[in-house]
Amino acid sequence: MKRTTLSLTLLALFGLLLVACGGAPAAPVADTDTAVINETGTDDGIVNTAAQTNVVVDEAAQDTAVAGDIVTTQTYINLYNQLNRSVVNIQVVAEGSAFNLDQFEIIPNPNDPDDDELELPDDFHQELEAIPQQSQGSGFVYDKAGHIITNNHVVADAINITVIFSDDTEAEAEIVGADPGSDLAVIKVDVDPDRLFPVTIGNSDDLQVGQLVAAIGNPFGLSGSMSTGIISGLGRLLPGGAAAPGGQRFNIPDIIQTDTAINPGNSGGPLLNLSGEVIGVNTAIQTNGTAFGATPSFGGISYVVPSNIVTQVVPQLIENGEIAYPWLGISVAYPTLDDDLARAMNLPIEQNGVLISQVIEGSPADEAGLRGSEEQTTINGFNAFIGGDVITKMNDEVINDFDDLLTYIVRRTSVGQTVTLEIIRDGEPLTVEVTLEARPE
Repeated sequence: MKRTTLSLTLLALFGLLLVACGGAPAAPVADTDTAVINETGTDDGIVNTAAQTNVVVDEAAQDTAVAGDIVTTQTYINLYNQLNRSVVNIQVVAEGSAFNLDQFEIIPNPNDPDDDELELPDDFHQELEAIPQQSQGSGFVYDKAGHIITNNHVVADAINITVIFSDDTEAEAEIVGADPGSDLAVIKVDVDPDRLFPVTIGNSDDLQVGQLVAAIGNPFGLSGSMSTGIISGLGRLLPGGAAAPGGQRFNIPDIIQTDTAINPGNSGGPLLNLSGEVIGVNTAIQTNGTAFGATPSFGGISYVVPSNIVTQVVPQLIENGEIAYPWLGISVAYPTLDDDLARAMNLPIEQNGVLISQVIEGSPADEAGLRGSEEQTTINGFNAFIGGDVITKMNDEVINDFDDLLTYIVRRTSVGQTVTLEIIRDGEPLTVEVTLEARPE
């Protein structure tokens, strides 16, 4: 059965963009509803204890830690001892925002009749220098050359990066490459390779909901912390840091959802399967909004960039410092063509596909002649735009919903590639070829 989508309206500029709203005419969801973990500086009272407690491992218990599907406490102890030395604490000093007095209104004191005559000296600097901001996150060693993977939002605007290893030694790092579109970044340290313990990257396509996982990182500056949980969902969409024309953000596809405790400071750290493989990079948490000035904290839902996007992006960042994504250039108002939309367009209710809401001017989709929705109707009391092209296949791959389309574009196509779209236009099947271009900066 198809999913009902009228309760969730998605406006997506194709590539990696998704803006989620409540069912019309409800107000759009606030940005804080899907909040990228904001690594604020830790309080002076938080002690970063990098030294680890020595654990005596019972060899017999270690040999029988996992028997079939049985997982013991020793399984997690072994996992921590194996991976903790690969995880690092990343301390960042970043550029701050300049303080501009012009944005404030001077309100006279009603008890002082002369207060309205206040004048600032001619040589008073109204825009002060930006105050550097301190923040912290996590990362993990990628190779013996000193490359370390973390989130882009951890090191964005950094003017100084310090990497602290599990043995409490430190090293200065520089940014090799960053990709706001996937929220991934690669930094590099110049240290003895013997101090580096690279991780093994797993295959995130093999993950299953309910699978046990663990995270190691530095929540709230508490270095070397481990939390455990399960895979709660797969194939989620998460707004990345890159924006399309019009300001809408591109989305990261194939996002992993987990109930593993992730908090500020965990960003950039690894999500691990029980074989010790990295299957994702901890990136964001779901929040219901926080009081002004409060730090968002774990509420049961965390989002993780999958390892198969890591293996796609990181080598390009190391080689080129950036990555170019293919771009189609459409927006959609609904994640799939549900029964109500199909009826409104006189299509079979079992028809699959993605209804194009808008074609972006000058985009590859525009050049190929794809059409957006211009007709308006009412469905269950809500206004709905219909009549646009419905994408049903790309290169013979069946497209059931927007996530299928986005994932195929990001994972299986490249800039300059010509793809074949099977669409339905005015009730009739049609084939259109589109040459994908690089996503606009």
